[in-house]
Amino acid sequence: MIAITTNSVSSAAIPAQSAALLAVSGRIMLAAIFVLSGFSKIADPAYTLGYINSVGLPLPYLAGAIAVEVFGGFALALGFRTRLVGLVLALFSVVTALVFHSALSDQNQFIHFFKNIAMAGGLLQVAAFGPVRFGIDRS
Repeated sequence: MIAITTNSVSSAAIPAQSAALLAVSGRIMLAAIFVLSGFSKIADPAYTLGYINSVGLPLPYLAGAIAVEVFGGFALALGFRTRLVGLVLALFSVVTALVFHSALSDQNQFIHFFKNIAMAGGLLQVAAFGPVRFGIDRS
C-alpha cells in the first residue's frame, strides 16, 4: 500500500485560509472551461455535430458531452461531489484529448492535446484533495 503524506514546509508557508481560497479559485478556473464549452455546444449544435461526426462518434456523444461539461463544471465550481466530479472531468479531458486532438503534428492540436492533459492533472489534484474548505461537500 502506498502512503500519501503532506509536506509540512509548504503548508506552513501558506496560511490555511489562503490555501483554501487558492483551492476554490483553482476549482472555479478549471470549471469555467467546461461550462463555457458546454454552452458553446448548445449555442451551435450544427458545428459541434459536424466536429463529432468528423471523428466518427455518434450523435448521443453530444448530449453526454454537454451534460458532463455543464453539470460537471457547475458541480466542480460549487464543490459538489468534488472528488468524483474531478475524476470524471479528468477522464473526460484525457478521452477528448485522445479522440479530438491526437494529430500532434498539427501545432494547434498539439497545444489542445496537452492543454487537456494539463487540465486532467489539475483535476486529479482536485480529486485527491477534495473541496478543501469551500464547497457544498464541506457544508
